Amino acid sequence: LSPIVELNVGGEIYTTTLSTLKKHPGSKLAEMFTGQPKLRTDSEGRFFIDRPGTCFKYILEYLRSNQVPTQCIQDVYKEALFYDIEPLIKQLEDSPQIFGELVARKQFLARVPNYSENIEVMIRIARAEAVASRRSSVIVCVVRTEEDEARCQDALNSLDMDKKSVVKFGPWKAAPSISDLLDCIQMDVEAKGYKISFQPHVAGKGFRFKSHDFFYKFLFTWW
Repeated sequence: LSPIVELNVGGEIYTTTLSTLKKHPGSKLAEMFTGQPKLRTDSEGRFFIDRPGTCFKYILEYLRSNQVPTQCIQDVYKEALFYDIEPLIKQLEDSPQIFGELVARKQFLARVPNYSENIEVMIRIARAEAVASRRSSVIVCVVRTEEDEARCQDALNSLDMDKKSVVKFGPWKAAPSISDLLDCIQMDVEAKGYKISFQPHVAGKGFRFKSHDFFYKFLFTWW
């Protein structure tokens, strides 16, 4: 291989040295250029990598100067994982953005039973009710403790008898509050491309307490 290498990464063109690409021998990126290159070439003979091209400049800058990026942290982290550049992965995981997501938020959500599955159920219910409508809503019950869960059971039974679908989150054993979980739900649904908001769900039948302490209406806006 020539010591000067031209790359086409997702349509973005880069020129660098072979030694830069192989700086971390155990990485997937280095293995791509070890021995016989394991990559296809484009019509101009440049090695082609089918990954987001705009993020690769940050990967390349790190390989050249050990400079950890301060922009597009989440996207660069995904690419660092793909290329398996271990030193960059560890440094990015120490950044506030990745640390907060991996160590704080995701560790919390891992303690909320069936969190990811419930997000998908919410979306399915909202889509089913969206026919010929601008908006559709989903009732969500959020209980932090087993005692709260027991208090809500009559209300849940009443809503079920009225054929109203309710998605229940919790209980969980972690410091974040109900409002923190509501923010997480909104954040993760919006990350899937949906426009969503929520408000307390006020009801009377079957409720022996303030319903808005535990029941919320999530509103999906379609157009």
